[in-house]
Amino acid sequence: MRMPLLRRRAQSADLGGVVRLDRRTKDLTKRLKAGEIAVIDHADLDRVSAEALVDSQVSAVVNVATSVTGRYPNFGPQILLDAGIPLIDRAVPDGDRAGAGSDLFAVLTEGDRVIIEDGAVLDDHRRTVGKGELLDQDSLDAQLAQAQAGLSDQIVAFTENTMSYLREEKDLLLEGVGVPEVKTRFEGRQVLIVVRGYDYREDLATLRSYISEKRPLLIGVDGGADALLENGYVPDIILGDMDSCSDEALHCGAELIVHAYRDGRAPGLERTEKLGLEAIAFPVGGTSEDAAMLLADSKGAQLLVAVGTHASLVEFLDKGRSGMASTFLTRLRVGPKLVDAKGVSRIYRSEVKGWHIVLLVLSALLALVTAMAFTDFGRQVGDLLLARWNDVLYWVKELFT
Repeated sequence: MRMPLLRRRAQSADLGGVVRLDRRTKDLTKRLKAGEIAVIDHADLDRVSAEALVDSQVSAVVNVATSVTGRYPNFGPQILLDAGIPLIDRAVPDGDRAGAGSDLFAVLTEGDRVIIEDGAVLDDHRRTVGKGELLDQDSLDAQLAQAQAGLSDQIVAFTENTMSYLREEKDLLLEGVGVPEVKTRFEGRQVLIVVRGYDYREDLATLRSYISEKRPLLIGVDGGADALLENGYVPDIILGDMDSCSDEALHCGAELIVHAYRDGRAPGLERTEKLGLEAIAFPVGGTSEDAAMLLADSKGAQLLVAVGTHASLVEFLDKGRSGMASTFLTRLRVGPKLVDAKGVSRIYRSEVKGWHIVLLVLSALLALVTAMAFTDFGRQVGDLLLARWNDVLYWVKELFT
């Protein structure tokens, strides 16, 4: 069913639109509008980026890099194909336009209008600007099958990175050395850590009852802060590089913790200072979601519930950096406290307390009294009940006289 839709869209000579370009896909998706064409430079297109492109309702994606390099079977290209969005892979400028080392970013300008026809990018005069391979399901399946075989090499590299990280961060992982002092109190509380990652929307939707009843402390990791706000929650802490969350989120009143490099550099502090906001730095290797878990664990949190975080080897590789080894070790450190949101939604049941039942009964009685007081039928029933009550009182009185 996927192939016919893809072919119909890709072969349409009318498939065109305004070009938007950015080598950082997550920055590009913030300004894309429906019907536009995204030009990206994204090797091993990951799932989260692909979902963001689909949500932007782009008409096509042109990638100057290789969408599946063969390192591992990444999810992104399949998501685009499932959504019926044509993906042109390894796009290069047309021969007479290509200079030494140039790519489509040197040929196209943001706002240009282009037409996508099969694997070619045409300008308004239907002249070929660039060309690449239009991925279809057969070619993608073949590439993913090859990539599956490359996982063993990635496991070896992952193990080496893990050992390197353990040597560098053993004091933090084992003793909590280097965790900053914060205003927010964690002791004995449950903590919900939200990353704008896999299935975060669905996870937050299934956790509504849990959040309402348990009132966990809310940590938004970068864009996770906006995810919380979109669902009606205000984060208690925002932790991250501060490059993926909105100004609105940073001004929501949450305590701000900037994820810094081990040498103390914290580029995110510059942004918070420009906004006139107070923030503290947390120098730690690895990812911001790891930093959030280590912070909560070190400060005495009772339970950590993770939304949108990474759990499998493919998800680690999808993140696209060797630092994901820290995620594995962080989970070993906080393991007894850490629960994935999907697990919580399966085992958690809303608690029905005694006062809930009392309130329900009182509400029913109030509705009954109101109906009897303001309707003819209710008054008739009330008169009948009153007459029967008087009969009972008369009978009791007769027993004692």
